[in-house]
Amino acid sequence: MTAPAIAVRGLEKRFGFAVALGGIDLAVPPGRSLAVLGANGAGKSTLLRLVAGLARPSAGVVEIDGLRAHGRAARARVGLVAHASFLYAALSARENLVFAARLHGVAAPAARAAALLEEAGLAAVADQPVGGFSRGMAQRVAIARGLVHDPAVLILDEPFTGLDRRAAERLAARLGALRAQGRTLLLATHDVDAAARLADAAVVLARGRVAAERAGPLDAADLERALAAAEAA
Repeated sequence: MTAPAIAVRGLEKRFGFAVALGGIDLAVPPGRSLAVLGANGAGKSTLLRLVAGLARPSAGVVEIDGLRAHGRAARARVGLVAHASFLYAALSARENLVFAARLHGVAAPAARAAALLEEAGLAAVADQPVGGFSRGMAQRVAIARGLVHDPAVLILDEPFTGLDRRAAERLAARLGALRAQGRTLLLATHDVDAAARLADAAVVLARGRVAAERAGPLDAADLERALAAAEAA
């Protein structure tokens, strides 16, 4: 049996007396996509940070391809696109990607950056400072940076926030292409339409716990009802 690309068992995260996550169990097979829905404060970003290995759980286990998520080997298998882009505004798109590629030890940083910018449709503006980019363009650079070391797992925290309709459609198409390529995606979003289109399964978090689970094919109206029920409970 193939091990899950992402495995979460009995996951808890506490900040003092506050429980951000309590008893989360999840498994995402390789090449599949999981959407995480929930209101602000439900625990979505905390869950994603733990899966990305950026924080350690108070209890429970998080594994990437069978490796503890906070270890170096597991982190090398993960690309993260956070809610904020965290790009260097004074640097060009190319410079941001080359810098990230060097940090990850990519063998040919310039070639990798050029290929990703071409895929993202940003080759024409590759040498412009990202501080002047629209939200949608910056998001495309951030996704390219998350892919710079060719990770098997891509984690995205609210990637559609602040995008206009055209940019959101372009992002959805890009994520759909990554899904078709066999990447494992973990996506936190408020956008139930995007979740239904891009994910194979979904969970709804409420107050740090799984309030509902759905297997694919997903239906946006059903996800909306599950989200509303979780928020009202």
